[in-house]
Formats: sequence, C-alpha cells, structure tokens
Amino acid sequence: MLDPLIVRRIVDAALEEDIGFCDLTSELVVPADAAAALALNARHDMVIAGIDVAEAVFRRRAPDCDFRKSVDDGERVAGGTRLADVSGRARGLLAAERTALNLLQHLCGVATLTAQYVEKIRGTRAQLVDTRKTTPGLRALEKHAVVMGGARNHRLRLDDGVLIKDNHIGICGSIAAAMARARARVPLLSKIEVECDTVEQVREALEAGADVILLDNMSLEQLREAVRIANGRVPLEASGGVRLETIRAIAETGVDFISVGRITQSAPGADIGLDLVIRT
Repeated sequence: MLDPLIVRRIVDAALEEDIGFCDLTSELVVPADAAAALALNARHDMVIAGIDVAEAVFRRRAPDCDFRKSVDDGERVAGGTRLADVSGRARGLLAAERTALNLLQHLCGVATLTAQYVEKIRGTRAQLVDTRKTTPGLRALEKHAVVMGGARNHRLRLDDGVLIKDNHIGICGSIAAAMARARARVPLLSKIEVECDTVEQVREALEAGADVILLDNMSLEQLREAVRIANGRVPLEASGGVRLETIRAIAETGVDFISVGRITQSAPGADIGLDLVIRT
C-alpha cells in the first residue's frame, strides 16, 4: 500500500516541475468549458504499477474528473489492454497528461523488468530484492513497483536497518570492531548485515555475530564457498553487477537473496498511450 501523503507530495512536485505557472498552450487553445474523454492503453505486454498514482495526478488538475481503471497494480497485461478511462475538463486533463504518463510508464517499466528477473530465478531458494539505487524523490514509488513485480524491498532508507559496508569497516579497522560498535547500540529488533568482499571476511563476519551477510561482487566459486561456510546459520545476500544473463547461475549457488540495482536504476519505461476518445 502506498502512503497517500507520500503520493501527493511526489505528484505535486512533479506537476509543479512540468507545468510552472500554467499550461499555456491549453489555456490559449482549449475553451474553458471543453470536456474530453481519454483512454490509457498498454502498447506491449507489461506488469502494472502506478495506476492509482496516475489517477492522483489527474485529480490534482481536474478534481471532478471521472477516472475508471480497468486493471490493478500487480496485474500482468497484454499489449492493447485498456488500462483506464478518464474524462473531465479538457484543460485539466491535458495539463496532467505528461506527468501521469511519466510516472505510470516508469513504474510499469520497473515492475516489468523486476518480473523478468524474478522469473529467471523461479524454482531456486533465492529471492530478488532491490537496492537504494533509486531515482531521487521517487524511491517510495519505485520500491512499490518492485513489489508489484514480485520482488521484495531491501532497506527503504538509511534509518531502516544496519548495513556495515566496506567504508564503515575501513574506518573502524575491522569487521569485528564495526560489529562491536553496532551491536552495543543497535535497536533491539534491528538486524545487522555485513558486506564481505572475500571468503575470509565471511568467516570474520560469522564469528562477529552478523545477522545477515552481503556477498559483494563474488565469483560463483566464492559464492558457493560462502554458502558452504555459513551452512544455513545466517541468510546470505549476493550483490554486485547482477544481470538477467547471470542471475540464474548466482541463484543456483544457494544464496538466499540477490539484490539488483538495475531493476530501479535502469528499467526502460513502458510504452503506454493516452488516446483521445471523445471531445465535447
């Protein structure tokens, strides 16, 4: 579930960025009392995410519009599917058009790419998770789209969990030292994850009492060795340079999670049209 307050903040910022003082073209060309009916259409197969966000965009500029969605977030649809119909005052709908499409196309793109990664590891024990490699200002929406695509969220923000990475370790001097400092003050219900670049660091992290271990940019051989060493004592997360072509082999090493920045950072936008149905 998306927090409506977060959605409204994102929508307002996006509309302000796109419109400025007014939609000058529509104000000059479209009569004030003109109405229009538009249809959102998928132009290829995709996973839906952000249909309610698109509605929120239209309602900010045309509060009395009639928005009727034909799909829900998380649905897989074929090209040619009618996603929603929206009708109301033409000026408001046209002012909102680009922002609604930008958000909907991007979020459907994230969900669709995520679903492709999920499908690649189907049948293994591994679960796909996202990262903090998100578009500034859109993290909440992108992480929602990831879930709609069938994956899970990692940390939402830096205050959402403890992840001791290489720079933390370098500053503290060792994994053991960093773990000791974290363990002494971490909130009771929070887990501590440690990033490891080598198999030797995996052993150190286990000895220091890590709750989760991140295996960063390891080879398949190193991943299999880490799985053997951990022997189910803690969950293992593989990360670093994961692609559609490589994720299956990574999953088959026996890791529990695979984090992929590409699903949010590099997802191509879905092709969705907003087509005029009726003007009055």
